[in-house]
Amino acid sequence: METYGLDQLGLKPAAVYRNLSPAILTEKALEREEGILTDTGALAVKTGAYTGRSPKDKFIVDSEGVHDLIDWGKVNVPTTRETFRAIKAEMIQYLEGKDIFLFDGFAGADPKYTRKFRVICELASQALFINNLLIRPTKEELASYGAADFTMLVAPGFKCDPKKFGIHSEAAIMIDYEAHEVIIAGSQYSGEIKKSVFSVMNFVLPVEDNILPMHCSANMDPETKDTAVFFGLSGTGKTTLSADPNRKLIGDDEHGWSDDGIFNFEGGCYAKCIDLKEENEPEIFHAIRFGSVTENVIYDPETRKPDYTDKSLTENTRVGYPIEYISNAQIPGYGGIPKVVIFLTADSFGVLPPISRLTRNAAMYHFVTGFTAKVAGTERGITEPVPTFSTLFGQPFMPLNAAKYAQMLGDRLDKYGTQVYLVNTGWSGGPYGVGSRMKLKYTRAMVSAALNGALKDVEFVHDDRFNVEIPTSCPDVPSDILSPRNTWADKDAYDAQAKKLAGMFVKNFAEKYPDMPEEIVDAGPKAE
Repeated sequence: METYGLDQLGLKPAAVYRNLSPAILTEKALEREEGILTDTGALAVKTGAYTGRSPKDKFIVDSEGVHDLIDWGKVNVPTTRETFRAIKAEMIQYLEGKDIFLFDGFAGADPKYTRKFRVICELASQALFINNLLIRPTKEELASYGAADFTMLVAPGFKCDPKKFGIHSEAAIMIDYEAHEVIIAGSQYSGEIKKSVFSVMNFVLPVEDNILPMHCSANMDPETKDTAVFFGLSGTGKTTLSADPNRKLIGDDEHGWSDDGIFNFEGGCYAKCIDLKEENEPEIFHAIRFGSVTENVIYDPETRKPDYTDKSLTENTRVGYPIEYISNAQIPGYGGIPKVVIFLTADSFGVLPPISRLTRNAAMYHFVTGFTAKVAGTERGITEPVPTFSTLFGQPFMPLNAAKYAQMLGDRLDKYGTQVYLVNTGWSGGPYGVGSRMKLKYTRAMVSAALNGALKDVEFVHDDRFNVEIPTSCPDVPSDILSPRNTWADKDAYDAQAKKLAGMFVKNFAEKYPDMPEEIVDAGPKAE
């Protein structure tokens, strides 16, 4: 039996299936009752107790080679190499006599910075998932693949003993950067595989290649080849606004910025399905077909037709599919230096301008801050917006100190003259419950103006509270909505709410980044 080198790990499987086609992986998953086939041909699986990432179960091995590089804390939690190896040994024992589904693939579309990942899966459905999400090798590339840069062992059926290993639960997601190994135990949620790859790239690329890794989407003008990147937390419109029919989609989630341009880390997309509608997101809707994998989407048991509104398992319903399923995808996934960076925020306080221009230092401030504001649940009459600050718009996946990534962004803005805009897709005329959500057609028009240079010759005015530059006009956008204070009937209420939110910015920044350079601190909002 060909083991493709797995015997060197001590694995003794019943069979090893390497880089099977999506059709065969789908057949295997159905044979093994890992999921069902839907009316569109997609494989539908349920992930059990874990329907999302489990941050408390994520650890980094604290070894001598990386100790001084990692930003240790509540997000990057240390574990010992002894614990890592003990769990890995039990996972290998657990997998003895089982079929193994092996995927050897790539992360990083730019060949100069590609990393090879070997993903060893217990489940055929997870092998199909990572086949969709990573960059798939050709037959020739697979034949000459050689040793992987990182090896991932994924066994959701193995349940850890939390007392024995000193961890939180039966799940463990652990990265040993120095040993180039990852283990994922106890969780069938495939997002853990994807984000572990991202976490690895976010470490190795800055340290080894001076590449800025970014949790963002990116697209490109097909004529001029100008590129743009979009940062934004969940619900801010990152996927919707970057999926522009007039531009080529480079990628929807993970990218690197080198001296040559930007490049996608992935070969696929991992999109949310909750409340998915064909008219709103046709590309995603039609990507849910044979070869794709849905997680926790509810289907009619007889017709196998999906109900994308059903949240009975989770609101975090997902689909993974190859980027080729998107009609306007840019393949291979790389482009030139970004002309524009867009920071997206959905401000439910209703006080940030719908679009504003940022200086270099202000861009570094907002990059580090990663702000959006969620709407609180209203079951008990609570309508107060809830601020969310996620460092670098991807805090759980950034192992280095935030200042490192911020400085890399600042250096690139200096070098290339890239313009940065903050775009508020949230509320106007008042907070949630009083004001109204910014119309998508106006947001699209503002983003288009930023991308096509229509804002370059427009007059801007400075907003002293939030320390940003607001345009006085924008094509196809009513001028009276550009200044948020003008949209509020009660100007005093706006001033109070703006002061409140600015104070939250200041407090968050002071608590999280006490050592950030003074010029970056000064570029942020002002509480007084």
